[in-house]
Amino acid sequence: MHIRKNDVVVAVRGRDAGTGKTGKVIEVLPAKGRALVEGINLVKKCVRKSQDRPQGGIVDREAPIAVSNLMLYCPHCKKGVRARRRVEGDRRIRVCRKCGHGFDA
Repeated sequence: MHIRKNDVVVAVRGRDAGTGKTGKVIEVLPAKGRALVEGINLVKKCVRKSQDRPQGGIVDREAPIAVSNLMLYCPHCKKGVRARRRVEGDRRIRVCRKCGHGFDA
């Protein structure tokens, strides 16, 4: 997978595609090919009254989005970019194809 936990990504398909929204990856689900990203692909969920939520009601929460619909966000290029893998020492790191910024530094 080209996306890992704590990466900053931008949505390129779906409801949040044209808005330029970026978010941090909360969780990656490799078996399903999906990821949870904070602030992207929000859905409404009805919750019951409980001890920690005495009002109940409707809350916004993130739903998994397909990894193919996400791109890594490069802070130097200020947009979503493709990444290539480069060997540095004994490690393989992901770097921006445009400017060479390292994501795994």
